[in-house]
Amino acid sequence: MKNFLAFVFGGIFSAGLILSGMSNPEKVLNFLDLFGTWDASLAFVMMGAIAVAFIPFQRIMRQAEPKTILNEPIDLPKQTQIDSKLITGSFIFGIGWGVAGICPAPSLTLIGLGYYQAIYFIVAMLVGILIHRKVAGA
Repeated sequence: MKNFLAFVFGGIFSAGLILSGMSNPEKVLNFLDLFGTWDASLAFVMMGAIAVAFIPFQRIMRQAEPKTILNEPIDLPKQTQIDSKLITGSFIFGIGWGVAGICPAPSLTLIGLGYYQAIYFIVAMLVGILIHRKVAGA
């Protein structure tokens, strides 16, 4: 049942990415182009996502042992400090997002939409994950 629900909710998330345009690299790049063809619609998608997630996250943060509605533990990060690893990772993610206009989840929806050029992004992402695991010893 758990895997079925994950599949259903993943499908809903994927449909949301497609309908909102977040899977379209051109739309993302236009959002990031503040002094050119700036498209603010992505900001509204982000605000909607924050509005939907805000109350559940606040409830979870107050629980001593947070659990999902299926009574599975939620493993929240213990680290609350902003450190060099967070800044470096954010910087690398931002550069990749700004160059390609793609981030991890939309890259998979692009494959489903037939944009096979996203494979280059996915391969680079997987290489980055492997490098991180080697360097961080994870």
